[in-house]
Amino acid sequence: MKSVQVGASGPIHGRITPPGDKSISHRAAFFGALSSAGIEVSNFSPGADCASTLECLRQLGCEVSRKNDRVSVRKGSLGSESAGILDAGNSGTTARLLCGLLAGIPGVFSVITGDDSLRKRPMKRIVAPLRTLGARIDGREGGAFLPLSVRGTRLCGGSFTLEVASAQVKTALILAGLNAQESVTVVEPLRTRDHTEIMLDHLGVPLRNEGGAITVYPCSDLPGGSWRIPGDFSSAAFWIVAASIVEGSRLLLEGIGANPTRTGLLGHLERMGAKLKWGPLSLSGGESQADLEVTASSLEPVTIGEKDVPAMVDELPVLAVAATQARGISRIRGARELRFKETDRIRAMTEGLKRLGARIEELEDGWIIEGPSKLHGGTVDGCGDHRIAMALSIAALVADGPVTVNDSGCVDISYPSFFEDLEAVLSCRVGS
Repeated sequence: MKSVQVGASGPIHGRITPPGDKSISHRAAFFGALSSAGIEVSNFSPGADCASTLECLRQLGCEVSRKNDRVSVRKGSLGSESAGILDAGNSGTTARLLCGLLAGIPGVFSVITGDDSLRKRPMKRIVAPLRTLGARIDGREGGAFLPLSVRGTRLCGGSFTLEVASAQVKTALILAGLNAQESVTVVEPLRTRDHTEIMLDHLGVPLRNEGGAITVYPCSDLPGGSWRIPGDFSSAAFWIVAASIVEGSRLLLEGIGANPTRTGLLGHLERMGAKLKWGPLSLSGGESQADLEVTASSLEPVTIGEKDVPAMVDELPVLAVAATQARGISRIRGARELRFKETDRIRAMTEGLKRLGARIEELEDGWIIEGPSKLHGGTVDGCGDHRIAMALSIAALVADGPVTVNDSGCVDISYPSFFEDLEAVLSCRVGS
């Protein structure tokens, strides 16, 4: 089990180019699997999760090519034969989107599995709506958990209202709808990240989006395309918080995604007093991107409610770190979904920050955090969760002694070069 030791080193200065967006990378690969012409993208995510997607698609008969950060995916022989066991690794996105892709391809039979962590994560939220379209999916506890068996068939159309706001479930249903006999409509209780809709619109695929109801029509062979994927905002979030809370810091983040369904963190940080400045916006693959400059500032407390969560769910662990340095009591609620990620992120952040001296109370759906707290050195656990390991590493930058982060190798899931950037770009002390 890999561990690293992180120590504060004063102000943060310089520039960072975060890796390609993980969510967009997954979707580009899956839509390439439905395109005879193929989809080619550069700045594809270097993380293990997206590598799992590519390997599963290759095993299904798709033509997959990868050279450095450039990836192309074509339909190839997808659907011509069964694929056996598909290993999604630690990637919930891979597993859930595979269900949507395979459910509507007649004749294909596959079993989707994953690592120990993924086999504990809920799958009924995608299995149930797919079954309403006629999907033939089974698994442990009636399809509640991996492994899942999927026997592709001709799906009917229909409309489904999501019980939990989930971009993964929405995208899986859209993938199924592209292979269905009639249109499929997905109704969202709250708006979630819209990379899927943006990408389909960019490719010229018919799509209707009205009042939270997204309708997709049968289109089993998508047009091809080529573009550059913006930098991952969720990865950039760790540096945004770091530069905000370490006194005297100024940091430039280059080419990061500026999609408003992903950047909810920024509005709340600005209300806390963070100093953020966007550069000129540009478009790539239909997605907006820009440079972002962050300057250290004194922060006020924040209040987060359920309606705020979908646009910042992956950033909440590092927002909790920012709240430890704010002057007053922050309340982060409505985030029970965090308990069903790679680990129980509510509990993991509570335990980790308490070990460093933070005043934090665990709630069923979030935290109450009183700041500012003078954090101290110690040992914390990354819990096999990339966002927990990185968030606690950022907390170490304002601790008065070195912090050892156990199980830190999990950052490879989304950001393999995280600790290299932490050491080389920020000139802090990082050791194995």
